[in-house]
Amino acid sequence: MLDANRPDLIMGIVGSGLMGSGIAQIAAQAGIAVRLYDVQPEAAVQARATIAQTLAKLAEKGKLTAAAAEAASTRISVVETLEQLSGCHLVVEAIIEDIEAKRDLFQRLEAIVDEDCILATNTSSLSVTAIAAACRLPGRVGGFHFFSPVPLMKVVEVIDGLLGKAAVGDALTALARRLGHTPVRAKDTPGFIVNHAGRGYGTEALRIAGEGIADFATIDRLLRDTYGFRMGPFELLDLTGLDVSHPAMESIYNQFYQEPRFRPSPLTRQRLAAGLLGRKSGRGFYLYRDDKAEQPSEPAPPARADRPVWLSRQNPMAHAQVAELLKILDAPLITAERPGPDALCLVLPIGKDATTSALNEGLDPRRTLALDPLWLKGRRTLMRTPLTAPAARDAAWALLAADGTPVSVINDSPGFVVQRVVAAIVNIGCDIAQQGIAPPADIERAVTLGLGYPKGPLGMGDALGPTTVLSILDALYAFYRDPRYRPSPWLTRRARLGVSLLTPEN
Repeated sequence: MLDANRPDLIMGIVGSGLMGSGIAQIAAQAGIAVRLYDVQPEAAVQARATIAQTLAKLAEKGKLTAAAAEAASTRISVVETLEQLSGCHLVVEAIIEDIEAKRDLFQRLEAIVDEDCILATNTSSLSVTAIAAACRLPGRVGGFHFFSPVPLMKVVEVIDGLLGKAAVGDALTALARRLGHTPVRAKDTPGFIVNHAGRGYGTEALRIAGEGIADFATIDRLLRDTYGFRMGPFELLDLTGLDVSHPAMESIYNQFYQEPRFRPSPLTRQRLAAGLLGRKSGRGFYLYRDDKAEQPSEPAPPARADRPVWLSRQNPMAHAQVAELLKILDAPLITAERPGPDALCLVLPIGKDATTSALNEGLDPRRTLALDPLWLKGRRTLMRTPLTAPAARDAAWALLAADGTPVSVINDSPGFVVQRVVAAIVNIGCDIAQQGIAPPADIERAVTLGLGYPKGPLGMGDALGPTTVLSILDALYAFYRDPRYRPSPWLTRRARLGVSLLTPEN
């Protein structure tokens, strides 16, 4: 089997687009001879020239020596026929995401390369097993999924198909390290690790927007400012483009036989049909001018007009934290068991909506609002009932914004916005672990490196507390009666045992 560290290693790459050229660049920098092929020879020639320019710029910036840049450039040669890939120790395909095209390519390559040559597919969503099944020697086929831009995204998923030899995955893992990337090993399932784990962020945000709970910009602000995501979900969808994102949502949903956790939204289908793709079309969830999003202005908080505030004691820990905040804000806090007739009532639900919380405590929904007690810094979330009076809303809004912290006021929803999205991410990550798709540590590495989340999904769950995540999901499931929110067994058991979500099976 392939020795990934052999000095005379030769890698064939089929496809000279963004992915293929990125793989060619890092391979050449790692001292590997690259033979680059494209059905359009001029495209491969142009790709090689672009790589040479990139390497030269890296040398100008001092990130490479001039000699190293020149040496890497000379290691890449363009070949005009597939037959010229004979003698390669492995061939990586980075062609169109079409299973028949990939099967046909590998069948043709099998007649050209030696029997011990590894055939690796860079597919992001197709079954590695199904691609391998069309080959004469399916055991030598493995998944080798890079992320764009390849030189900057330092993670690669190594996929073991059902027919693949373990030694093939071992060799690709070693090769990924030689290329300077972090390999994560995964079973062959739709979306592998990263695209699978990424379903929670966008789809739950779309569900929230589709229910009219908050607009796109508000949801983005909440997830950026409270939890620290680099981009809000709608900013991310605009960056990727709905012509890429929506088909990926539908593909994973259908490959999992309409698993409710991955259910796409009509919002993206409609916008795709309208050509509102995002940055590339100049309009998506945001309008773009000179490639910059026009952010809608955020309303300023009302003038402060203090009124007595009664704070729910249903959650003692949350009550203590919010009571301390209200003290800092110099709020006239009522300490009595029940609110007076003019009091502003604040409830602090985990997973529940403002209406349910108000009714459970016998409060007047016209002067009750819910405050998300889990995130009080960066940005605060106030949630009104359908009957909350504007005067009560404005009083709570002005009070909670008094120290300069922005406040977003949303419509009623179990789990607010951030609770729902984070719980969805954690739950899907837990189910990836439950299915044995990858070990917990690899799930964390793949998601933080591949998606740029502040933490991996299991780490998010541990930070929030597995019992808290379970409470949010249970409340969502009870409210919607939608199996989308059923908790993963991995989460349920570890919450009950009081152990970390990163705890593997013995």
